[in-house]
Amino acid sequence: MIALLIRDLKLALRAGGGFGLGLAFFLIVVVLVPLGVGPESATLAVIAPGILWVAALLACLLSLDRIFALDHEDGSLDLLATAPIPLEGIVSVKALAHWITTGLPLVLASPVLALLLNLPLAGYGWLVLSLALGTPALSVIGTFGAALTVGLKRGGLLMSLLVLPLYVPTLIFGAEVVKRGAAGQAVDVPLLLLAGITAGAAALLPFASAAALRVNLR
Repeated sequence: MIALLIRDLKLALRAGGGFGLGLAFFLIVVVLVPLGVGPESATLAVIAPGILWVAALLACLLSLDRIFALDHEDGSLDLLATAPIPLEGIVSVKALAHWITTGLPLVLASPVLALLLNLPLAGYGWLVLSLALGTPALSVIGTFGAALTVGLKRGGLLMSLLVLPLYVPTLIFGAEVVKRGAAGQAVDVPLLLLAGITAGAAALLPFASAAALRVNLR
């Protein structure tokens, strides 16, 4: 399992579809928003939580089609499916590798980019915490979407249509945590709901993803 994780991390970095692509997209969105809506500090402070979370969501979405595509093209996925390792474990490792190369850099870069949107100082900690809790759910849900569309030609658009509705609860509660934290309000309810979504996705979706892979590999 560890060897598979290291292999996926190396492939993501070499292929350029992990760390660099997601982080660059996150930066571009955050830089362009002030140019589009204007430099007013009050306006940027209001929209900052939503914009940061939307940018993180779309950045995670960019590299989802590469989770299983490379392995499917070179035949490695068939070998992994017949390996003694449970397919659910392989799916979990794939999701973890995607989060390390895409979600974790977004979490680490978010405080710096929040400066560009004039996020109130009180919201910085909640931004990092919400992204740290929510981005794993994005990776796990995205892995499920990638498993459903593996082997399909030009399946990226279909995967986006399948995954985006599932991303909505995470987006809503993640942005709400940052919004309430920046305003000094209680964040207990959205934070617990965000953590519950991540825990539920991590517990259930690997089994659904493994089942989808078995069907597509027949």
